[in-house]
Amino acid sequence: MPCLDISTNVCLDGVDTEAFFSEATKVVSSIFGKPESFVMILLKGSVAISFGGNKEPAAFAEIVSMGGINSEVKKKLIVEIGTILQKKLLIERSRFVLKVHDTTAGRKNSKM
Repeated sequence: MPCLDISTNVCLDGVDTEAFFSEATKVVSSIFGKPESFVMILLKGSVAISFGGNKEPAAFAEIVSMGGINSEVKKKLIVEIGTILQKKLLIERSRFVLKVHDTTAGRKNSKM
């Protein structure tokens, strides 16, 4: 179950968050090949964020998943989430950071 958690310094008053959630859910679902019902999206606005020494619109996102993350998936996530942030919240792609975490990374497959 992928979970995308986004924090931004953009005020969300007047933003169509339903459209944001819908598009983000579809993108994450498609990239991971999971049903939309398995995808969680969190969006927090008006967070105190400074990026590059200024407070222009910026975002920090973290995606956590149990498997399914590789370099191709990471590239697609950066492009697609960056596009949504630019379209819906007017955040330039260069002012967006994505942290990717696979909860199964480093686990050994063992039978006891």
